Amino acid sequence: MPGLYFEEFTVGQTFRHGITRTITEADNVWFSALTHNPAPLHLDAEYMKGTEYGKPIVNSCLTLGFMVGISVGDTTVGTTVANLGWDEVRFPRPLFHGDTIHVETEVLEVRASKSRPDNGIVTFAHRAYNQKDELVGDCKRSALMLRKPK
Repeated sequence: MPGLYFEEFTVGQTFRHGITRTITEADNVWFSALTHNPAPLHLDAEYMKGTEYGKPIVNSCLTLGFMVGISVGDTTVGTTVANLGWDEVRFPRPLFHGDTIHVETEVLEVRASKSRPDNGIVTFAHRAYNQKDELVGDCKRSALMLRKPK
């Protein structure tokens, strides 16, 4: 199903996305290696035994990727011109291998583009939760969206 056009978003509109995802060790190791992040907190179980967490934590960039990616099917797939940026990215709790996330998205702002008459800008708040409904990530994302074809 295609995403929504600019005119179909309203401030306060909330999406509780049906996709959930259990994060595996393979996901975390692969992502960390692919992005050249050698931090032991993501890759070294022995090192992490001596920390407050006791085990590796999921790379926060992977958490961000899942948080936004899970939202795309319900909101912007096929109707986004460009992702304009992320603001206020936070990770109040870590994710661990075996945690399952679910995501909700709220529309914060909808405004016409001043420079591109065929587009509008939508600002979203994405929030990711673990299986205990604890907030593990949130961010604001601005996207340049297509207007409905005439």
